[in-house]
Formats: sequence, structure tokens, C-alpha cells
Amino acid sequence: MSVCIYPGTFDPITNGHLDVLERACRMFEHVIVAIADSKEKRPCFSIEERLALVEKNTAINEKVSVTHFDGLLIDFVKSQNANVIIRGLRAVSDFEFEFQMALMNRQLGPEIETILVMTKEGYNYTSSSLVKQVAQFGGDVSKFVPKNVVEALKTKFTEKPS
Repeated sequence: MSVCIYPGTFDPITNGHLDVLERACRMFEHVIVAIADSKEKRPCFSIEERLALVEKNTAINEKVSVTHFDGLLIDFVKSQNANVIIRGLRAVSDFEFEFQMALMNRQLGPEIETILVMTKEGYNYTSSSLVKQVAQFGGDVSKFVPKNVVEALKTKFTEKPS
């Protein structure tokens, strides 16, 4: 069975992420969406919240499973008996970072390939960071993220601090 890992922080998942996932599903029999814990990035949503948001948008696709990991991606990929990492590219500016990551992963696991997939036009300027910034100031992000994410962002940014 051909298995690939689609890793990311997914804080939150965007329509661009879902576009890359849809195309990965056309190439592989099984795609594991691997949500990085990434505490050092100080995510807006907890790992549990991100898992729930992603699962809600992937539940109907039998080719997709969702989990989380902490530590080196290459170790996680090996633990899942996968041999491919798929990553999305929005713009040329993403390429250098992804290229460096792919080369490092190749050094750590030469049997693991990385495939870079360009996002569909219209998603190339969308990032989770920008979506959160717009949502934080009450902007409409419904063109960029699924409905459940819109609601989660509204809730997150209207919560009263305790």
C-alpha cells in the first residue's frame, strides 16, 4: 500500500491545505495527516482542537487518517511505514525552506522521498497565520477556511480571558 505523510501544524487547517490533501489522495492509497505538536510555535489552537478541526474536514474520505506527532518528522514517517512526505508550496518564498527540509530529511532517511505540490491558484496567498490575523480583528475568513474553522476562530477570538 502506498502511504504518504502530510505533516503540518494546521493551526488552523485552510482550504489550501485541503487542496493539497485532495491531490495527495489522488496519488496515494492512504494519506496520514500528521499534526505537529509544535509547542515552540505557540499555536492558537491546542493539539486536540487542531485534531478535531482536521478530522471534521477529512472524515468522509476513507483514504485519510489524522494523527499527531512530536519530535522529528522523519522518525514519525518511519514509524508509520510510509516512504513519502508531501508538502504544499504557495509561492517561491516557500521553496527554499521546503527544499532545506527535504534535503535534511533525505540525510536522516534516504529512503524517504519528499514531494512538493503547488497549491491551486487562489490559495497561494493564504496562510494559517494570515487567516488568524484577519479573524482576530473580526475579518471574514470564510473564503479561506472550512466552516467549522470559521466558527472555531470566532469562538477563540471572542473568548474572555480568565
